[in-house]
Amino acid sequence: MGAGHGHASAAGRHRWRLVLAFGLVATFFVVELVAGLVSGSLALISDAGHMAADVVALGAALTATRIATRPDPTGRRSYGSYRAEILASGLTVLIMLGVSAYVVAEAVSRLGSPVEVQTGTMLLVGGLGLLVNLVSMLLLRGGASESLTVKGAYYEVVADAAGSVGVVAAGLLVVATGDAWWDTGVAVAIGVFVAVRAVLLGRQVLAVLGQHVPAEVELDALVRDLEAVRGVADVHDLHVWVLTSGMNVATAHLVVAGGADAHAVLLEAQLVLREHHHVEHATLQVEAAPTAQCHEIDW
Repeated sequence: MGAGHGHASAAGRHRWRLVLAFGLVATFFVVELVAGLVSGSLALISDAGHMAADVVALGAALTATRIATRPDPTGRRSYGSYRAEILASGLTVLIMLGVSAYVVAEAVSRLGSPVEVQTGTMLLVGGLGLLVNLVSMLLLRGGASESLTVKGAYYEVVADAAGSVGVVAAGLLVVATGDAWWDTGVAVAIGVFVAVRAVLLGRQVLAVLGQHVPAEVELDALVRDLEAVRGVADVHDLHVWVLTSGMNVATAHLVVAGGADAHAVLLEAQLVLREHHHVEHATLQVEAAPTAQCHEIDW
């Protein structure tokens, strides 16, 4: 029997948010790129580059959420394709780092060269970009706390909003001082901000791919609660990890005391994991005594 595709992932539940944000960002990316090239503003071009990253990241997230909910015709993917959503978040991280590197490299290449910037275009497009990003942020914020995929898209849009603020600030500073280097300085600041966001998201992606214990799960407390289940004498070979955002899974061996009802122990242990530790799917082996193949909890 295939994976349980009846359980929608967190990203799948919020897919409509990604669709609307993708439409807004893709439309404005074209506008900002053309404006940046016409005005000669590195800040606008860098923000357009980040918009391009948004378009790719949101597109990848949409594709991943579709793949994740698609039935497996091969019968070989026992966990389904939910990890596609995490891989999409990893792609977002790589894109964000690439954009940051490009902006910094472009800023260095401008050193010692005269720069002319059309500030009127900067201010107009920067203001429009900020409006688009604020709307997208409101759309994605609702799902960011539940889904790593949506969180990646949300981080992208937050960074874009900061970039739009930077573009407007750079335009005002260039007007006030007559020094076009403000444009370059703000572009570098945007690049650094994006890189920091990418690293933070990347750590979360690696934690999922490395099958770390979910951040919201306290392993010692989980073990204590399982040991407190009536009839459980010992808990070992316990593993808890994240399949995709909103889907925590676990496996464990439960040694039952003599005379205990194994089925009742199983039901209560599953209830404890689900109600108190955010683990919806647990594979539990109930045994009278540890077998030779059993391992310690910290295996």
